[in-house]
Amino acid sequence: MLPELITEIPGPRSLALAVELRKYESHNVTYVADDWPIFWERAEGSCVWDADGNRFIDITSAFGVAGLGHTHQPVREAMVEQSAKLMHAMGDVHPTELKIEVCKRLSAMTFERWGLGVGKTVLANSGSESVETALKTAFIASGRAGIVHFENGYHGLGYGALLGGGFDKFRGPFDPQLADVRYPVAFPSTKNDLVKLKLDLEALPAHEIGALLVEPIQGRGGKIVPPIGFLKILRDWADAHDVVLIFDEIYSGFNRTGRLFSCEWEGVFPDLICVGKALSGGYPISACIGKAAVMDKWPVSPGEALHTSTFLGNPVGCAMAVTALDIHKDPTVAVDVERQGRELKAMLEDIDSALIHEVRGRGLMVGVELRHPDGRPAGDVAGRLLGEMLKRGVVMLADGPDGNILAFTPSFYITLGELVYVVQQVSEVLRDAEHGTLRLPY
Repeated sequence: MLPELITEIPGPRSLALAVELRKYESHNVTYVADDWPIFWERAEGSCVWDADGNRFIDITSAFGVAGLGHTHQPVREAMVEQSAKLMHAMGDVHPTELKIEVCKRLSAMTFERWGLGVGKTVLANSGSESVETALKTAFIASGRAGIVHFENGYHGLGYGALLGGGFDKFRGPFDPQLADVRYPVAFPSTKNDLVKLKLDLEALPAHEIGALLVEPIQGRGGKIVPPIGFLKILRDWADAHDVVLIFDEIYSGFNRTGRLFSCEWEGVFPDLICVGKALSGGYPISACIGKAAVMDKWPVSPGEALHTSTFLGNPVGCAMAVTALDIHKDPTVAVDVERQGRELKAMLEDIDSALIHEVRGRGLMVGVELRHPDGRPAGDVAGRLLGEMLKRGVVMLADGPDGNILAFTPSFYITLGELVYVVQQVSEVLRDAEHGTLRLPY
């Protein structure tokens, strides 16, 4: 379905709700301006409807959560059925059988599938919590507090996750409260960068480091796909120094890149893998799955878990995750995503705009980098473009430390017609930007 706009964007109801929200919510959270945001009311497939009845194409799949589409029917039915029976249990005291089913499926889809034995899981509520679980596990297993992470890496905003975060704008304000255990290195984008990476790793005090945290493909950092050989270098270095290798596949996992997990493009596997977002298709649930030998370094619970949370293994989230995982394990899903990704990249590469510096990505995790003719990141253009695209019925986001990477992460079942419409609108807005006629949305 193409957009259907019946009011100005944002409409009067969205504008009124924005005023009310600003009155009661911390003004740090939601960006509010005369022309931003719209308030979502319902969604289906690749489309969302706002409080004014306008229909939009969502090219974000709601931060990558709705890979299978918004309110995907089998997942929705699992949620409704489970919520009628049991909405909450005691996940680390008196759990449900559903928790076993989720853990079994995650093991089968990761470490068992990779020929590395049973994978053991700690469930959580958000992606950042799964990362913090992984960092705790690495410390428990190695006894060393140091964390190697990558510039412009994004792993969430909790204090633990910030220890591995490469975005200064998120971590910087809280640096005085964070432990001095970070060892940042540059994320490679070309084959030549791998030489420097090896030198950077060898220069690190490995005897102080217990964890190496990385996104196999950077998401918020700008949809950066590293050269083949990158993960092998990390795996070899971690093995040589007995460091726990952690892959954050919260964004890139579950077929987003045209493989069940993006590390499978290189065939290199971690000690711990963090997943979330598309795990349930819409319910807050995440997981850290690890090799049994690493996970078993945790002490056996004596009746009080050393690491847990109230909503761990929530039955509604688990029911949705079981259904979503059963869909994701079908290999045809990845095949379809890879095909759609090629089509999307080809269309984006056909846009005639001097502002486009590069189109990159894998599967339906694609970024378009915008730069001015003098090479400066065109975050100003990207920001204006997001507002103009909203007025044309498209929900979009921008990535990268300079906000100049247009992000394309739609649901896997977006139609070709919807993609064509989105790309046509982006092309027109970029043309207007080059001609100096792009209106300011905020």
